[in-house]
Amino acid sequence: MTTRETHDYDVLVIGAGGAGLRAAIEASAAGAKVGVICKSLLGKAHTVMAEGGVAAALAHVDPKDSWKVHFRDTMLGGKLLNHWRMAQLHAQEAPERVRELERWGAVFDRTQDGRILQRNFGGHSAPRLAHVGDRTGLEMIRTLQDEGVHRGFDVFMECTVTKLLKSDGRVVGCFAYRRENGLAAGVAVPVDAVTASGSGLDPDISVANARLQAARVAATRGMNIDQVLALVNQNTTGRTWGFLGEPGVNVLELNLALDGK
Repeated sequence: MTTRETHDYDVLVIGAGGAGLRAAIEASAAGAKVGVICKSLLGKAHTVMAEGGVAAALAHVDPKDSWKVHFRDTMLGGKLLNHWRMAQLHAQEAPERVRELERWGAVFDRTQDGRILQRNFGGHSAPRLAHVGDRTGLEMIRTLQDEGVHRGFDVFMECTVTKLLKSDGRVVGCFAYRRENGLAAGVAVPVDAVTASGSGLDPDISVANARLQAARVAATRGMNIDQVLALVNQNTTGRTWGFLGEPGVNVLELNLALDGK
């Protein structure tokens, strides 16, 4: 029985939230063969939980607003500990990113004259957040997902990455396993992989230390992860307890158990 699968891409994006999908769209537009890996189903990234809106100095409600004011608010909000150049680029480029979402089909709330409506939010000195009611994140993911599907990149859903692979100090791929059946997968790229994922807040998805460690053992021994977890459940010396009672794995003891020691 096949216990591994391999794939080759020019660019690998780990995470299918807003940042990950936008990175995959850009790479695809440049002609690269792109693969996207997501822990859950496509469209269920934590970005959907964003309710407030997207901060961008469009100046639709307050004509005095500008990227410079937005930049100032960002730096003050971070107590001047921010990376100033990143804050500057964010403030300067945010309006075009919002207009881009609009061109791709995002349905933002509107002012009476038909422009994108903006509202106040904490830390902003002007009404700056473009929004879609209280489901802005959901609309962002829907829009990026639709655009991405038309770009034609491959998506690996319900896959968990356990290790990044390096060569000469550069990321050249990753090990992952399919959550549905525990099948190990290797993905290779000729250049640095793009990692754009957030950590997520779903404990059943983002905090699975037992399966992560078991997957590492399975990948190095050519086993299915479910075989490893079954052994863990039978071998009390290799068992600890993880988050929410999920069985944890002591990798050293597990390897010794597999060796029959």
